Amino acid sequence: MATLQVDKENCLPFRPTHLGTKTVAKGLTEQSGARPAVLQPLSVNVASNTAASAAPGKAAQPTGPVKTAAAESRTAERTSSSASARWQLTDFDIGKPLGRGKFGNVYLARERKNKYIVALKVLFKNQLQTSNVEHQLRREIEIQSHLRHPNILRLYGYFYDETRVYLILEYAARGELYKELQRVGHFDEPRTATYIASLAKALLYCHSKHVIHRDIKPENLLLGLHGELKIADFGWSVHAPNSRRQTLCGTLDYLPPEMVEGRAHDTGVDIWSLGVLAFEFLVGTPPFEAAGHSDTYKRILKVDLRFPDTPVVSAGARRLISKLLVKDPAARLPLSQVLTDPWIVENADPAVLARSL
Repeated sequence: MATLQVDKENCLPFRPTHLGTKTVAKGLTEQSGARPAVLQPLSVNVASNTAASAAPGKAAQPTGPVKTAAAESRTAERTSSSASARWQLTDFDIGKPLGRGKFGNVYLARERKNKYIVALKVLFKNQLQTSNVEHQLRREIEIQSHLRHPNILRLYGYFYDETRVYLILEYAARGELYKELQRVGHFDEPRTATYIASLAKALLYCHSKHVIHRDIKPENLLLGLHGELKIADFGWSVHAPNSRRQTLCGTLDYLPPEMVEGRAHDTGVDIWSLGVLAFEFLVGTPPFEAAGHSDTYKRILKVDLRFPDTPVVSAGARRLISKLLVKDPAARLPLSQVLTDPWIVENADPAVLARSL
């Protein structure tokens, strides 16, 4: 059986339930003293943007270079293991549903051997095939499994059977940021600045790995146990060493002008999305919202940015957002300068600003 390396903050109460016909005992709790263990690298290589195939129910071996001696040792251990090293559903106790999506559901789960809490995303193959998004799932796995940042949700591993694909994800205990935004209406400036600084650092890290996210929005952000923000969905992300892409993707309210116009785009799309997100955090609605899609497109192309009288948005926040929401991608404020912006420095959590990327 494979093993996980999971943060200790995931040690939370757990109550198993059902998944399909699988039933497990109730009333179990996390054991924080479990020995930390490891999950081997996936059979994907971001550098080449390719994935190796494997027989159903088997974990394929890694194809890309391993960067540390420890990782090499773990890879050798996994390679020499027998069938017992392959992930399967019986390796987990399945708990309550955490969310539902178009292609499946997410469940709270506990890895049985080391008693660690994770989130298990269950996707149905027939739905993936019907919507022709298998390639998108492969790309999501390829990219997210290689990213290591405190503000990016970890993808620990995956496995599959005849009908379903299972993604083993870090558990974000406080759930969806979008629901929190809906609950409170809008965030205050210190909270917004902290989230924007955290995202700027995460996106800087992604861009340093030639990864463009392309779908930053509240629905794709989660909150960890201590309230830290985590990017959770890389379904529209792309590994683009050559920087320029032309696919129209993402969410309408967050589309940048270059995508609306069908022009090539690069990492600047994520900077634009950061500006839209900052506005929505402070106001409660996205900046270019309109009655119909065509009106929204027009407002985006004009960069028709209007700040409401209430809630009040400070001059510093307005200046930062206006520097991010610029039609020319090359003229948008670089992410590194977002972190040194006076409004961010004045309002964001100093611990977030002091942390290295």
